[in-house]
Amino acid sequence: MKILGISAFYHDSAAALVHDGQIIAAAQEERFTRRKHDHRFPRQAIQYCLSEGNIISQQLDYVVFYEKPFAKFERLLETYLAFAPRGFRSFLQAMPLWIKEKLWIPDTIQKQLGYRGTVLYL
Repeated sequence: MKILGISAFYHDSAAALVHDGQIIAAAQEERFTRRKHDHRFPRQAIQYCLSEGNIISQQLDYVVFYEKPFAKFERLLETYLAFAPRGFRSFLQAMPLWIKEKLWIPDTIQKQLGYRGTVLYL
């Protein structure tokens, strides 16, 4: 069983590869980009992990993302509504990133990796 874990789009994006319960590799994206607290999709960290495991993305059994995007989005909307109209400016700043990236994490993972399997959430 080969599982790739991914954290991205919040802060300190990272990837880890586990094979049959053993950690094969793990890395933060900032190690490669030299950008402190890099939040972007961890392309290079993923490539490092796959390389260390001597596998390609099509050999992965699962890819796991650390959070459920729609559940997080729902909590975010509930919070903004509870504090309306005071939080309107913050709401306007947050929504473009959510609409462009954070809600589409499974698609992003599949496109970036060329992975056609199941994307799970913790």
